[in-house]
Parts: sequence; structure tokens; C-alpha cells
Amino acid sequence: MRETLKNLPDRPGVYQYFDRNDRLLYVGKAKSLKKRVKSYFRFTPELSPAPNLGPRIYQMIAQAVRIETIVTPSESDALLLENSLIKQLKPKYNILLRDDKTYPYIYIDLSEPFPRFELTRKVVKGKKVKYFGPFPHGARAILDSLYELVPLVQKKGCLKGKKACLFHQIGRCMAPCEGKITEEAYRELIDEALSFIHNKQKIRKALEKRMRFYAESLRFEEAAQIRDRIEAIEKIEEYSSADLAKLEDLDIFAADFDDEGGVLVRLFMREGKIVASSHTWLNLHDDIDLGEVYRRSILEFYGSETPFTATAILTAHPFEEQEELGRLLGGRIGKKVTITTPQRGNKKRLTDLGIQNARELLRQKKSRPKPLIGEQIRNLLGLAEVPERIEVFDNSHLAGKAPVGAMVVFDKERWDKSSYRHYNLTSKDEYHQMEEMLSHRIASFEKSPPPDLWVVDGGETLRALALKLLRNHGVDLPVVGIAKEKIDAKAHRAKGAARDILYTDEGEMRLMPTDPRLQWFQRLRDEAHRFALAYHKKQRLKEDRKISLLEARGIGPAKIRRLIDYFGTFEAIREADERTLAQVLNKTDAMSIIKYLRTSAEKENS
Repeated sequence: MRETLKNLPDRPGVYQYFDRNDRLLYVGKAKSLKKRVKSYFRFTPELSPAPNLGPRIYQMIAQAVRIETIVTPSESDALLLENSLIKQLKPKYNILLRDDKTYPYIYIDLSEPFPRFELTRKVVKGKKVKYFGPFPHGARAILDSLYELVPLVQKKGCLKGKKACLFHQIGRCMAPCEGKITEEAYRELIDEALSFIHNKQKIRKALEKRMRFYAESLRFEEAAQIRDRIEAIEKIEEYSSADLAKLEDLDIFAADFDDEGGVLVRLFMREGKIVASSHTWLNLHDDIDLGEVYRRSILEFYGSETPFTATAILTAHPFEEQEELGRLLGGRIGKKVTITTPQRGNKKRLTDLGIQNARELLRQKKSRPKPLIGEQIRNLLGLAEVPERIEVFDNSHLAGKAPVGAMVVFDKERWDKSSYRHYNLTSKDEYHQMEEMLSHRIASFEKSPPPDLWVVDGGETLRALALKLLRNHGVDLPVVGIAKEKIDAKAHRAKGAARDILYTDEGEMRLMPTDPRLQWFQRLRDEAHRFALAYHKKQRLKEDRKISLLEARGIGPAKIRRLIDYFGTFEAIREADERTLAQVLNKTDAMSIIKYLRTSAEKENS
């Protein structure tokens, strides 16, 4: 360590601290590696952590036995590399952000003669593309409402048809495809739609009027849809009381902490009004580096393909890299980006509003009853923090046939089904199937960061495999294996007599079947097993039916594709009559299929 510190380069870059088990503890960036890294240490009378460090960093330096550095061409490159490494490798002492979503924007390309409003999460090419947002909530509700209230071109393909369709007949479109409206008149409709986007009160009143009309016409399903849309739009108006119309379009970031955790709030102001907000919960640390919170939050939020619709970014606290981060984002976006911390005036009122809302969120979180199971799991496994996001893995096959893997995600006491994943595998045995599946997941860490805990359906062998794969990629992540108890060398589960066994860093754990901690792990494992088995059955059925039809005389892959294109599913093919089959193929093939299906059915019945 002392030798490494003597030879540090006086250049920008990224530094990494490792402990005696070669686990990554911390990743940081520096304008000068030599000055920054040396500032963590006192060199006399012996090498030790600097006394002015906060408790968290002091503990980290005390554990460090090795330092690695990566020199970068500029401080901007160091910022990007630091963010990427933290996101992928999940170091123990870095602040970890859980909200890596990209929010939708509404956009319109005004260079088109009859433009439409669309949703996007990425930059759309075009000089006259105008964006509105971002919308953490309600983007789809606003978009659907525009097409409900204004007779715009309803579908992308409408203009290609050159003929008025049903939308024109019901008064939802002015039929520009038949030249029944001029471009100038259509622009007036666009202006009307824009007024709805800018004025949520106006769009809500128009929707309420439409909802009453549907209800009075006994069209209750349509009225209910409008009601749900109004509720979604009302969520956007969470902070609309802040009306500072003379201000520009601004994005506001504000972080606050209490003794139990932290939260980062984002407010989005457009044309002088706060139109949307979102927040991210932050892991608790003894001493918080606010600069790291803001730096990483801003880098995560404004990706290279994210539309930038603000004129400036405001933060509630200043941090060292504001100017450099602004230049970095400006290079990404292609226009000047300023990041400032206002000290007075209306802009200071906005950052204060962000802090007020952060404190309110912390107050609400503290007042909610805390689930005790998370704390019990933390104590059971000896973890530094309560595991909030857990990924659970299982695979399924039948004698090596149709092997598939499944990952389910449990996040903040609920199933995050949008993050569930299936994996089609090629390996024939369970060990290599798990290796294949976990390797796929590790490869996606850059886009979807690691969770707080992995659970694998299997014993110590599969748990050790998972740990090896993670450590080969520099990721320090706790892993728990859960396996059925074996009696006489066979997995056994009979009328509650058998116990599932947990495999952890502390060794093998045998908990009573009534223990809520074991039941918690069983619940995770059972959901992964259900998800894997359902997909395995689906894949087997698909394969079995395809092979089954191929056994019919004269029916090859090309004819099966024609049948699938027409009928959609194998079930529909099986239920079709000879006349319909003959229309798709020919009479001979139809008779061959019918004869084969009858023979197969007779065999099954016998």
C-alpha cells in the first residue's frame, strides 16, 4: 500500500480499494489520483486512515489492503467510468441507487404535414421534434386523452390508407388522408392539443365532461376508462401549487437524510409550473457524501439517449464536480447544460421545496409500520443492511429436454413482475444450466444493476458456483442457497416432516418449518419454481406440437408456418375443420392432418 501511494500519478482517473479477501470495497474518481488517494491516509508514525475521515470511510480505509487505479484522459471520463463501475460491481461502501428507470416523454415532429403525438424514452432524430416531460406518472393517460379530446390523426398507418376510416365516421379524425382538412387547419388542432398538455386543469375538466356524457349514455366501461385516466393525470399535479411563471424550464434535485435512511427528490418545472416529480430511496450510511449522491443521480437520469427538455439543473446542495458534470452532459446532449445551487430568490425557493418534500417522504416512511422480516433476514445472514431487492433463480427441464431458467424479483416487500426474466438454456445438467443463466444475468449488470441478495434453488454447490461467477466479475453480493432436505440420498418433502436447508456464508442452516425466516425463503423459491415450470411446460408443449404435426404425412416446416400464420396457434390448427385446412394448404394435406389428429386422439384415449 505504501509503495502504491508513493507512485500514484498526478492525473485524473478512478481508484479502487480492495480488502484482504480481494473484495471490492469502494470506487472513487479524482481530478488528481495522487492528491485524492493520499488524502485518505496518515503516513506517520505508520500508515493509517486519516483522522479527519467520517466513520464510514474510516472503516473502509481500515479494511483496505490494496489499491488499484485507472488513469483516464479527462475528469469527465473519470466521472463516467466511476459511475459504470459502481453500477456493475456494487462496491460495499458506495452509495447505491435503486431507481435506474428512464421516464417517458411525449413528443411531436412538427416537420410532418399532419404530425402526431407519440411516447418516447429516447431522443428522436429531427430538427423540429418538440418534447414534453419527463412524466414519471401519467404519460400514457395524457396521450390517450389528447386523441380522445382532439380529432387528430389517430394511428400511424392512417395517412397511408388514402381513405377515411372509422375514426372519421365517429368524429375522432378530420380525414387528412382524403384532403378534408388543410395543414393550416390541422395546426390549429395541434395548438389545441398543446394547450391541454400545458394546462392539466383544462384537460381534467374536458375529461370530466366526457366521462359524464358516457355515464349518461350508459357507456359505463368507457366512463370508467376516463375516470382512471383522470386519476393518473391528477398524480402529475402533485406539486402544481408552485407557480413561478417567470422562471425557465428547470429540473430540481434535492436530497435529505435522517437517522434511518435518505431520499433523493426530483421536481420537473415546465413553463413556471412544477408538472411532475419522482424520488429514489437511498441506502443509509453513517456519513453521506452528498456530492456522490447528486453526481450519480444526475448521471443516471440523463443517459446518452435521454431527451433533455430543461434549460438548467438545480441542486439543493453544492458539490465539487458541478461544472465538470455540466460540460459532460452538454457533450452528451449537444447543447449547454448548467448545474447550479441557488443561494437566494425564486430558484432557492424551488430547491427548498425539494428539501421539504424529501423530509415529508422520510416522515411518512418513518410513520409506516416496518416489516420485521427484513431485519430478521439481515441478522440471520449478518448483512450490513436490510436486503430490499432480491433476485431468485431456478431452472427446469425434463431429462435434459427444453431446459429453461427463470429469475423472479422481490423488491420492497412485493413481487416486481416487470423485472421477471426467462432464459432458454442449452446445457443438459443443472450445474451448467445455473452457470449459463447466472452468467447471462451478470452480463446485464451494466444495464440492470445487481440487487441486494441472490437466492438460488440448490445446495452449497450451486451457491459456491454463484459466488465464483460474481467474484470473477468483481461483484461482492451475498448468495443464499435453499435445497430440500435429503433422506436416504433423496430429496424429501412429506407432510411437513422434511425441512428445507439454507446454505449461507455462515454455513448450513436448519430452521424449524414454522420459522418465518425459512418460510420467507421458501416463498421466494416457490415463486421462482412456479415461473420456471410454467415456462418449461410452454416450451415443451410448443416443441411437442410442432413435432407432432411434422409426423403427419406430407406436412413440412414451410406448411406449418403457413398454418401458424393463418390460425395463430397449434390449438387452433387442431380444432380446425377439413374445409378450412384445405383453404390454407390443399385438400390432400387437410385430409392427412385430420387423419393424423384422429389417430393421435384415439391413441391418447386408449
